[in-house]
Amino acid sequence: MGQSPSTTAAATTTTTNRRRDTAVKELRSFLTDDDDVITTGDISILPDACLASVFQFLTSGDRKTCSLVSKRWLEIEGQSRHRLSLNAQSDLTAAVTSLFVRFDSVTKLSLKCDRRSVSINDDGLVLISEHCRNLTRLKLRACREITDLGMVRVSENLKYLKRFSCGSCGFGVKGMNGLIENCGLLEELSVKRLRGISNVVDVSAESVGPGGGMCLKFVCLKDLYNAQCFGDLLAGSKNLRTLKVFRCSGDWDKVLEMVTESVTGLVEVHLERLQLSDVGLVAVSKCRSLEVLHILKTPDCSNLGLLSVAENCRGLRKVHIDGWKTNRINDEGLVGLSKYCVNIQELVLIGVNCTRVGLEVLGAHCVKLERLALCGSETVGDAEISCIAEKCIALKKLCIKSCPVSDHGMEALAVGCPNLVKVKVKKCRGVTSEGLGSLRASREALTVNLDSTEVESQDAASEGVQDGAIETPTVTNHIEGASNSASRSTSRSTSFKARLGLIAGRSLVCTFRKWSSFGGSSSRSQ
Repeated sequence: MGQSPSTTAAATTTTTNRRRDTAVKELRSFLTDDDDVITTGDISILPDACLASVFQFLTSGDRKTCSLVSKRWLEIEGQSRHRLSLNAQSDLTAAVTSLFVRFDSVTKLSLKCDRRSVSINDDGLVLISEHCRNLTRLKLRACREITDLGMVRVSENLKYLKRFSCGSCGFGVKGMNGLIENCGLLEELSVKRLRGISNVVDVSAESVGPGGGMCLKFVCLKDLYNAQCFGDLLAGSKNLRTLKVFRCSGDWDKVLEMVTESVTGLVEVHLERLQLSDVGLVAVSKCRSLEVLHILKTPDCSNLGLLSVAENCRGLRKVHIDGWKTNRINDEGLVGLSKYCVNIQELVLIGVNCTRVGLEVLGAHCVKLERLALCGSETVGDAEISCIAEKCIALKKLCIKSCPVSDHGMEALAVGCPNLVKVKVKKCRGVTSEGLGSLRASREALTVNLDSTEVESQDAASEGVQDGAIETPTVTNHIEGASNSASRSTSRSTSFKARLGLIAGRSLVCTFRKWSSFGGSSSRSQ
């Protein structure tokens, strides 16, 4: 949350190394001075804590195998497992007690049900919460049988919950309020397609919060008809740092004005496919600590709103703009952004018709710019690429998609951008394999890709960062089926989006997320 992928990867590596070192120390402390290694016959005398540390480095499949070695290993493997993913069908309730007798140390739980199956109900979820009172993370997917009453009862048992995520569930405002009021330590909240919330926007309708949401730092709202009911919660979350709103209907100008009146410490804001204008961007500009801003497919936003944000939020590091080819954001906005926000490291422009005029100012002022993507711009040609090659000295990664660029632009890159390590060109008809081949030949250390067919899902990647990997043990069919049902659901979703032509529009942002893994020594965590 609020970190570049490279920073997150580095933190994960550090944590893994620390755990490995701990396991090694425990092993060494167990050995005597005369021992060089522990033989196979001596493995039984390893302490439980040491064996549990070893299990932490195994894959889920290897852990399953190890649990079959002996009753002791079965017990230790279960007690040392902190993450669990279950197939949340209705018959899971009967297996809850025996399941959590073995896995009694679970702190991160994921419950996923196939959309064609009947999900676990209130009684089953309450029973789980009674066995897992130390949960810090809970994810619910397609649990349509859970009601407001069930969520209230569950939240009363989960006093230590810090992260909650739900999608396509059946409860609504009352259930969310119960969660907010009872889980006082809640820091992260992700809500997607909540079925229990009315699809009629009514200002007199019951709202979520503010309740006890003072600890909330991260809120993500997706595909909600009446997400305005979360306005009071957002306005009451004084410590909110990250706000992401995707494809939610209604007027978001008023909501953002209300929120930023009391919440001015936002560091990261993502706004996509919303009814949003410059009024909303002016409201966002009150957050002077803002570092990451995504404005995607909001056709009513213009240079005026972007300039307000740039002038007031001068610490911006990452900016993504999808102008949707409306030409309301162009060189004027880019020049203002470049002059005020000189610390920009990553800039993605989609459907923005910028020219050499704006790019020259960008290169002159934003000397820390390392990642640049230009997509669907009718005005970005060889002259603009030559300008980038000449001015953007710190640039490391460049992506060009659906722009009138030719091999002459690639020739300019061959002699410019001395720090460039990767170039990706997609759907630029004027660029040939020969032109990129010449670029490769002139700069052997440069990675060059032309029209890659790799497709990634932006939603899956943002939820994966929030939720992390979840190990899946074999105890019952409920557990084994969870990953299968999830993969079927993802496959159907991806196929549907492909038929609508939505994936192509996202591929640039996804590619940019992948590029960040090349090392962000200059990226800093939030």
